[in-house]
Amino acid sequence: MSKQVLVVGGTSGIGRELAAAYARQGASVIIAGRDSTRAEKAAAELNTETDTTQVRGTAVDLSKPESLEQSLSGIDHVDAIVLTGMRRDNNTIADYDIAGATELAIAKIVGYTTVVHTLRSRLSPTGSVLLFGGLAKDVPYPGSTTVTTVNAGVTGLVATLAKELAPVRVNAVHPGMVGDSPYWADNQPAVEAARARILTRVVPTMRDIVEGSMFLLENPAANGVNLDLNGGHA
Repeated sequence: MSKQVLVVGGTSGIGRELAAAYARQGASVIIAGRDSTRAEKAAAELNTETDTTQVRGTAVDLSKPESLEQSLSGIDHVDAIVLTGMRRDNNTIADYDIAGATELAIAKIVGYTTVVHTLRSRLSPTGSVLLFGGLAKDVPYPGSTTVTTVNAGVTGLVATLAKELAPVRVNAVHPGMVGDSPYWADNQPAVEAARARILTRVVPTMRDIVEGSMFLLENPAANGVNLDLNGGHA
């Protein structure tokens, strides 16, 4: 049986690139997003790009954790779970959007945890879980209150899940700006401004994040790791 990988948030950006990397290696890949039509379309595109039939799409909404048991019922086994799904939130204390903050907090803390809870009995004992946090856990900015808080919360999830799921490995990757990601690719002034704050003066790419993610997912010695991938932040 081939390795089976679930990428929640795999319809675009880094999640999509990671799904493609696994498909090229011959893994069976399930990409999940909020909308089933978009997920199925992205899966068909990835099958064409990778010359496989190994990718399929499904609908998973992390912001509705009560729906996840049903959404994930079609997965009989899984060797790796990747949780990249998120909601962007620019939310200041002066102008606080409770609904937006609540959706992000539920999706990334309760949603991530519920996916793992739901699939725990179907997860290979030699498998691994990868959570996505971000640089904001250490470098807040105006409007990042909720983002900073939930990304810091991801480090807590790594600590507790690594113990509760052992021998399954649990790690997290925390990217900074990713210059060629869909969100930043069309905002080069912001990318260049960020470059000046990066010690290497090299803005990370999606490929950089995928390679770091694959290391955490596949290296048997990597467990309980929170890996910062940002080029060093001045």
